[in-house]
Amino acid sequence: MTLNKLKDQINSKLAEQPGNFAVAFKDLSTGDSLLINEQEFFHAASTMKTPIMIEVYKQAAAGRFSLNDSVVLKNEFKSIVDSSLFSLNAKDDSDTSLYQHLGEQISLYNLVYDMIIRSSNLATNMVIEMVNARNVTQTMRQLGANKIQILRGVEDSKAFDKGLNNVTTANDLMVIYEKMAKGELIDSASSQAMIKILLNQEFNEIIPARLPKDVKVAHKTGNITHVLHDSGIVFLPNGKKYVLVILSKNLQNEANAKKAMAEVSEMIYKYVSTPRES
Repeated sequence: MTLNKLKDQINSKLAEQPGNFAVAFKDLSTGDSLLINEQEFFHAASTMKTPIMIEVYKQAAAGRFSLNDSVVLKNEFKSIVDSSLFSLNAKDDSDTSLYQHLGEQISLYNLVYDMIIRSSNLATNMVIEMVNARNVTQTMRQLGANKIQILRGVEDSKAFDKGLNNVTTANDLMVIYEKMAKGELIDSASSQAMIKILLNQEFNEIIPARLPKDVKVAHKTGNITHVLHDSGIVFLPNGKKYVLVILSKNLQNEANAKKAMAEVSEMIYKYVSTPRES
């Protein structure tokens, strides 16, 4: 199977679904890559939590704080529009358990962990307040991710109404995951620590869904209405690894789109794991 043939198969699989898709794949062993609409902007949804995690590790490495530091958990945040206060609704959060600990001390590491593996919005807003969204975007630029824009935390409805949203492209997410996989984010230890967290991801319905159990995926999903994303690094038992990002928007049937995206992930896995004639 050639890369071009694979690309045709992926395009026809995704064309069955109403909506817009982007795919960015890079085999880190061979350098093979496949890109579809990779520069198109998408609402970042929770994929933006990986750039926030990167910023946390960067600032920790610079000595601004330690991941063992604790903060008091609160549910009151400032809108980026006018600094007015808003709170998150536990019912709209994929992780409700943190809300039972408001007013208690919680370690920064635990906040980052919950932000990634359960996509906790409360943890995200706590963390983004500590590191500052502007710093996240600046770090993305330094890493060569030129379009990711992190403006705010979650549920800032005044910002949402003004169209101030976090955005990403498939290409930019591929860039940061490739650097992470190569141990080039901050340093090797930080890259490994972040991969270790991403490997514990609890939402596994897209990239890992149709892959063999011995294939490990360090990844972060994202979803809001009509939008579904998954992005990360796939580790094969034989030591090969690749980066895969699948983004979508304007979906009409999210369940069908999710299934199609999982099938695309499986096609790419088969391409990478099938020996090619030399």
